[in-house]
Amino acid sequence: MAKLAAMVACASMGLSIAVATPAYTQGVDKPYDDRLMRLSEVLGAVHYLRELCGANEGQVWRERMREIIEAEGSNALRRARLTRSFNQGYYSYSKTHKICTTTAQTAISRFMSEGVQLSEALVKSVP
Repeated sequence: MAKLAAMVACASMGLSIAVATPAYTQGVDKPYDDRLMRLSEVLGAVHYLRELCGANEGQVWRERMREIIEAEGSNALRRARLTRSFNQGYYSYSKTHKICTTTAQTAISRFMSEGVQLSEALVKSVP
């Protein structure tokens, strides 16, 4: 969890670090899963909205999600849940935002703040 927390904190700030996959018991939910799934959803929304608003970041947010999946996707079900959360964030905003508006820009700011808060909460939850 410590490596995930450090990676998530860096991801929320747009930084990248190498992460080794932690060895967890297969199929067991983690106490921080709600936050992690929400962070995945936030990353999906940010990926869509930043591109919509011309950030020209390419796949940076999708890459951060891939890093989380590598660190936390200890089995196929867990990887699928993380992927589904990311995709839900992406597609929910792609249905309602077709052009970059003030509302979309406000959503980006809020999601970036929420991502930092989720990351900090994940870091603090490490024993």
